[in-house]
Amino acid sequence: MASKILVWDLPTRVFHWLLVISFAGAYLTAESERLQLIHITLGYTLAGLIAFRLLWGIFGTWHAQFRHFSPSVTRSWQYALSLIGKAQAPHYVGHNPLGALAIYVLLLLGIAVSFTGYAYLQEFGGEWMEEGHEIVASAMLALVALHIVGVIISSFAHQENLIRGMVDGKKTGEPAQAISSSFNAVGLLLLIVVAGFWLLAYTEPAMIGLVSE
Repeated sequence: MASKILVWDLPTRVFHWLLVISFAGAYLTAESERLQLIHITLGYTLAGLIAFRLLWGIFGTWHAQFRHFSPSVTRSWQYALSLIGKAQAPHYVGHNPLGALAIYVLLLLGIAVSFTGYAYLQEFGGEWMEEGHEIVASAMLALVALHIVGVIISSFAHQENLIRGMVDGKKTGEPAQAISSSFNAVGLLLLIVVAGFWLLAYTEPAMIGLVSE
């Protein structure tokens, strides 16, 4: 019998919301010279989170592992049509095809925006690197917007609050589909590391290389 089960471990949820904060904050501070340190700090945070997610996609829990949600344009298109069509869209305990594709593209864009941002910060590539950084950031913003729309539509289609699921980690599914551990220690460690980095960025930015001595 289907019931609320634990699907998303704490590290996955912490990653998700920290990525939201980092990208949104970095995007909003991009044009301000006064807030440049915040922009750079959040940019480095985003890069670190991407690196963590790549590792967690290999060593994490069942639904977080890449091998259990491979990207497919065809399946994503079919799922999108089922959401707006008369037929009932299939329910997925883990990532649905659209969500899976979005994650892979988001990770690629995250790597690209981190690389171009760092390269420009190191004065490599000049204006074309800056423009590339802005283009990739805008592409990420567009993808995030589409992802939010997809989450809202899927939530209505399945009568399930997917946003809440990324808060408490629970979705509707069979007991056998639940993960056995939330790995709270790893999630808390990730949160502590990021918070510690932010504290150092505020108090000792030169020590961690965010500004020159």
